[in-house]
Formats: sequence, structure tokens, C-alpha cells
Amino acid sequence: MKITKLILGIMATITVGTASAQEMNKKPGNTHLPSTTQELKKLATLDQGTYQYSVSDYFQKPTKSSFEFSPDGKYISFKEKDENGKSHVYVKNTKTNKITKVIEEKKELIRGYGWVNNEKLIYIMDNGGNENYHLFAVDIDGKNNKDLTPYENVTVQFLNGLKEQPEYIIIAMNKDNPQIFEPFKINVNTGATEKLYENKDLSSPIDNYYFDKDGKLRAFKKQHNAVNYILYYRANENEEFKPLKETTWKDEFDIMEFTYDKDNPHLAYLQSNVDSDKTEIVLFDLAKNKKIKTVFKNKNYDVDGLSRSRKRNYEIDYFSYNGEKNNIIPKSKTYKKLHKKFLKEFGDKSFYIQSTTDAEDKYLIMVTSDKLYGKYFLYDVNSDSFKELINLMPQLKENDMAEMRPIKYKTRDGLTIHGYLTIPKNASKSNKVPLIINPHGGPYGVRDSWGFNPETQLFASRGYATLQVNYRGSGGYGKEFFLAGNKQIGRKMLNDLEDGVAFAKDLDFIDNDKVAIYGGSYGGLATLGSLVKTPDLYTCGVDYVGVSNLFTFFNSFPAYWKPYLGQVYEQWYNADSEEDQKIMKEVSPALNVEKIKKPLFVVQGANDPRVKIGESDQIVENLRDRGVDVPYMVKYNEGHGFGHEDNRIELYTYMMGFFAKHLK
Repeated sequence: MKITKLILGIMATITVGTASAQEMNKKPGNTHLPSTTQELKKLATLDQGTYQYSVSDYFQKPTKSSFEFSPDGKYISFKEKDENGKSHVYVKNTKTNKITKVIEEKKELIRGYGWVNNEKLIYIMDNGGNENYHLFAVDIDGKNNKDLTPYENVTVQFLNGLKEQPEYIIIAMNKDNPQIFEPFKINVNTGATEKLYENKDLSSPIDNYYFDKDGKLRAFKKQHNAVNYILYYRANENEEFKPLKETTWKDEFDIMEFTYDKDNPHLAYLQSNVDSDKTEIVLFDLAKNKKIKTVFKNKNYDVDGLSRSRKRNYEIDYFSYNGEKNNIIPKSKTYKKLHKKFLKEFGDKSFYIQSTTDAEDKYLIMVTSDKLYGKYFLYDVNSDSFKELINLMPQLKENDMAEMRPIKYKTRDGLTIHGYLTIPKNASKSNKVPLIINPHGGPYGVRDSWGFNPETQLFASRGYATLQVNYRGSGGYGKEFFLAGNKQIGRKMLNDLEDGVAFAKDLDFIDNDKVAIYGGSYGGLATLGSLVKTPDLYTCGVDYVGVSNLFTFFNSFPAYWKPYLGQVYEQWYNADSEEDQKIMKEVSPALNVEKIKKPLFVVQGANDPRVKIGESDQIVENLRDRGVDVPYMVKYNEGHGFGHEDNRIELYTYMMGFFAKHLK
């Protein structure tokens, strides 16, 4: 768990929400503001046309999904959706084919699950989208379902599984102080917990813990002077932790895994950009505080992963990085042979190993592309055979889907921007189509990637092209590009979007007079900011759980974000600085609503802990006070994004009506 990752992309993820706020005595926000269901349904009727696929075809949950092997391969687990849209977890015996419902999804959504050992599953849920996650454990027959962390207003993060101690895992919780996380070893049978280290210095909290496979705390990273970090290491449990290296928040210097080299227990693989612009994987001797060598790098992109074989003494199988598409670089002889088979079987599609047995004799492989939502395949090593298990979205035919094309362009100040353009099949010089520009959330450290995107495919099916821009500050393109986004919210970040529109307009199939902007989370702030900054450029906009006022947003941070305000002040803006205050007023859309003159659709989850409902309420109220008609959709059983299937389908149904009204 690394809290700074959360701060880098403070609004990076549109998370699913869960139900409970409907039962509260007082609903969040101004309940007089949301549009009525009747008003929104009337908006939806404007999307007239005979379409091959419905909104539901793109946004319904797969009937079955989330397949995983038990460690011994005797069972395979999966989620299966019932007629009410609830996705329960089942376990299938691979010998007898007997299927058992293990976890029943009721009021709350199952936010994630996995195997902890051959007899137990663990899963997480929150309450009403509040992101205070609880950890549960259950036997594979569905019995002994137990809340392992039954604490109020506490969030849990998974840190380490312990293969050699199958009854235990290591988690982090902010149980003893809401501002900081501490590591606990927890028994998945009894729920008994043992605190492994105290994070008691609030002025310099520990940001990350590094455990080895035996559950020993080998290192931790501690905040220093609000914006720096010091990596501490100890050679063995009888020694004190000693400072190893100090870096700033701008640097990557993180332990990925220990090598478990018998001759030198202090060797580890690190992600680092301390001596380079792009993040590399390096071999590092922690006892000597010395880099041994660079293990893998790419000249154009940050390297973000490696996979190792526990069976083969932790040999590296492959490296990975995200370029125009995802790239896997084979390393070991064993995996090179496997990779060759996978390439032959799946061709130019992207494939990912989702799960494997401890014996490495069976692999679950997800295959996807820009036109394929996803298929699961089983590869059996002993029989050297592939078997398709399921097509997750069989109703969506690949040949009917639109191309997602990697693109790049130069900004007005000479920066190279990468992104993706999804192009409707009917787009041509003689049939120009409207454009929707879709900035991602974050804004820092995250990015859009190539692959199947139900949003852009839906838009394409209705005749709209979509441009996704990895603007300055996005992750994956090196330190210099990442830092170019500092204090550019509402400024050069929006210039990058505008320059993307200019790039698209130079293509011969875009209708230059019909350009919309739509974004979620930070993308919602970018949408509102663009309608303020360049009111004549866009035809309309959709703001989905977006910030509207930087002052109120900063004041609503959860307690465990507050130790990292030093970084926020350097990266975003500092509300205590007179100079930054002036900029914040200029780039906070709610404080400049008089400049918005194009139609806007606002969407909000009432229980959102990241972007509170007040952010959307104030933009809607301010615009309506000026006589602007603003459709406003609020769901009282959602958080930072809509997780319930029926809510998502409603959202995109109404959105299609809004776009039809203003782009057709």
C-alpha cells in the first residue's frame, strides 16, 4: 500500500459504489436540485435511431467474470450475475464439476475477492460507497463467513499474502488513527490481529511497508518535511531500521520484490527513476546501499511490472510496460516457450495471465483488444491445450466494434502528447462525425490505455468519435512529462485538450462544429474548466463526479490524505499562498459560472468520499440561478462513480439523449 500513489492520482479511479444511503434519515446534498426521473427519461427519448446494440449491451455486467484458480488448482472460482443484477461468487470443483455459491451479494457490492489458501476466500466491501473497506473471509463451502475488520470509519488495504503461513495475511488499517495506516498480521480463521509496527510520528508518517515472503518487515518509507521520503532498511530483525536513501515525491524509488538470493538476502528489485527520466527496474543491494545493475528499461516509457516464478526459485519470467499498447517482454526460457504459444494462439490481441496454480501447470488467460471486451482461456501445460472458458460479452461482435487508434500530436509549447482516437465505422470525408473529447481522471500519474472501452464503443455506435488525451502530468511517459503537469490544472492541462481538438479537426472525418467534452472525476473538473476557459470551443459538456471548486474540495479531504498536503500544494495549488489563491479562483469553475454558456449535464454519486456532492450541487445551483437548464442526475446509493448495473445503464441512456440533443 502506497498512499502517495493515491495522492498522485487523487481522483484517479471511478470506483463502484454500494447501497445504504437510501436508508439514511437525511440524504446528502440539496435534495431539491436533482432532476426528476421523468425529466431524465424525457431527455433519453431524444436519442432517436435504429441501433444494432442497446446501451445495456455495453454496460450490463458479464454473466460470469473474475475467474481464479485455487492455489492447488482443484477449484476455480468466478462471479455469476443473477436476474436481479447481483454478482455472487461461486466455486467449482474441477474434478466433479460441482458448483457451490460461496459469497452472496446482497445490499452491498462485492468490491473484490481472491483466494487466500486452498480452503478460504477473502473479499472486501464498503458501506454506501464510502470507501471504508471491510475485509471478510469465508470457507469454500460458504460457511464461516466472517468480517475480519468490524471497525467503524476504518479502511483496509491488502499488503501481503503469506504462502508459507496460509492462515495469515498482512493488511494495513487506519484503525488507531484515521490519518495514518499501520500493518497488521491477521488470522483469516479467527480474525485475531497483531500489529506489526507502530506508525506513530504524525509529522513524518510511514507511507509504505515492505515485507518479504515470510512476513518479515524488511523496510519502510517514511515521509520527511512533508514532501520528501526516506527509505529505511534493516539487515535483520535484531537491528534497528536505518535511513538508506532520501528522495522527493517527484522520484520513484520503491522496492518491488526481494530476490531471495541464497548468497545475498539483501538484494531486491526496485522501480527507480532517480538516475533516469523513465522508470526502470534495477537490482539493488540494500545492505550496501548500492545499485548493482539496471535489469530492464525502455527508452520511451516507464517500466511498470515484472512477473516471477515461485516454483522456479523466483526466476523472472517477464517484464511489462504500457506503451501505445501493453507490452510483455519474455525473460526466462520457460516463459519464452509459453509466450510463443500464446502469440500463436491469440495473434495480435492483448493477453494477460490472470491466474495460475502453484504447480504452474494451468493458466487462466484473459484475451482482449480494442474490439473484444474479453475472453477467458484455460491453458493446460501437461496436455499443451487451450480451452475457451467464456466470452464475457458475447452480444458484442468484434466485427461491429470501432477501431481505437493510438495517436500523438505536438502542443503549442512543443510537448508531445499521446492518446487514442476511437473512430465510428461510418466516419469519412463525406460523412463527418461529431467528436467527444474525454479527459481521464487523476490527473497525476494515471493514463488512458489501448483496449476495449465500453464508453467509446457506445459513442462510436451512435456516430461519435472519441479522443482520449494523456495530457501533461499523466503517468507512464517519464518524470519530465509527469512533472510538466505541476500547477497546470485549469491551465496548460486544458491547453493540451484544446490542442487535441485542433489535431482532430485536421482529420478529414470530424465535424468541426460539433465537439463535446465529457469526463469523470478530475475529467469532470477538466470538463467544467474547459467550458469556462474556452466557452466557444465546445458544443456541450458532461461532468461526472467532478470537482467544481478547489477551495471546498481541499477542505473535504479524508483524514488520511492530510499528511500529504505538502505534495498536493506543490502539485496542485496551495490555498495558503496568495499567488496560488488567485489561480485557484481563476480555475475553479463554480467561481466562474458566468463564463459557461454551453449546455451541461451533471452526474453525481451522493455518498462520494472523494468528490463530495457539494461540488456538483454548487455548480448546478449557480448555473440555475442564472437561468441555465442543467440536467442533474444523482444516485443516493453510489459513491465515486456508479457501480450498480441499473444505475450505469440509466446514466449512459440519459447521456446519449443529452448528446443527441446537442450534437445531432
